Amino acid sequence: MIYTSGTTGNPKGALHGHRVLPGHLPGVQTPHEFMPQAGDLAWTPADWAWAGGLLNMLLPALHFGVPVVARPVTRFEPEEAFRLMAEMGVRNAFVPPTALRMLRGVEEPRRRFRLNLRTVAAAGETLGAETLAWGREALGLTINEAYGQTECNLVLASCAAIGVSRPGFIGKAVPGHEVAVVRPDGSPCAAGEEGQIAVRRPDPVMFLGYWRNPQATAAKFVGDWMLTGDQALADSDGYVRFVGRDDDVITSAGYRIGPGEIEDCLLKHPAVALAAVVGKPDALRTEIVKAFIVLRAGHAPSPALVDELQAFVRRRLSAHEYPREIAFRDELPLTTTGKIIRRLLRQEA
Repeated sequence: MIYTSGTTGNPKGALHGHRVLPGHLPGVQTPHEFMPQAGDLAWTPADWAWAGGLLNMLLPALHFGVPVVARPVTRFEPEEAFRLMAEMGVRNAFVPPTALRMLRGVEEPRRRFRLNLRTVAAAGETLGAETLAWGREALGLTINEAYGQTECNLVLASCAAIGVSRPGFIGKAVPGHEVAVVRPDGSPCAAGEEGQIAVRRPDPVMFLGYWRNPQATAAKFVGDWMLTGDQALADSDGYVRFVGRDDDVITSAGYRIGPGEIEDCLLKHPAVALAAVVGKPDALRTEIVKAFIVLRAGHAPSPALVDELQAFVRRRLSAHEYPREIAFRDELPLTTTGKIIRRLLRQEA
């Protein structure tokens, strides 16, 4: 039994059958480019109590006979993470996107650290094209994105080794899983039509039910489709683009806005280290876009910087997507799994 991370509400216990362990192997081999390879050695900063740490790395690596670097769970420190990967000779890392964005603040990591990485996988939040480009330049590899949730994990992934990688998209369905973007009635969406990511049962990594919560279990399904609560769209080639959690999608002046694209745009600005975007209630527009930003060292909050960041987003995205309010923070609220807790930011807004 693995508990959900609690980013949208109280954690729920997801009960799995033992099939979940072998069921995860294709979902790990895809982003880690056919693990095991000679010399593979795995590490993740993700808590092993989370599905990401347990099933995206620890148990599959042990199944394949790949050693796993272990250390106490502590606050994520980018310099320390690079030092550990270099000293231990880590070849395969699973790093949540927020932690990867924190690593972006370390200059010239390949020059300063003797890195030996073969694969880096990311899951838990949208990765973004900016972080993907950083990985190619700073790490010399393509970060492979994966997708799932505690109830049904690692069902979408990219794999650069076989050409399944597209900036701004998670990837495609992992072999062995039937995944679609569906409408509220469970019918598949057309290419480019926004809907909800769903997985068809039976599936080897799908949960058996929420512990002592049959109502929540029943609400998770429409027919044989397990609904994830995540908004997305698929293109004609089967690549899936993540838009956002149902709770995170912003409705403003009739537009539905996913926070990920705005956050990724803000990260392109040289002053921005981390960004989180939420909807703030507004009498005229229903909601407005509000951004919470952690600045890079050497940059200070100011009204001029607010204007500059707003103009920066307006030039690159649609006019309705720029943040009408910006707040600067020393840090963002994160779960132990490295996900931004947007509900706390919405409450604050």
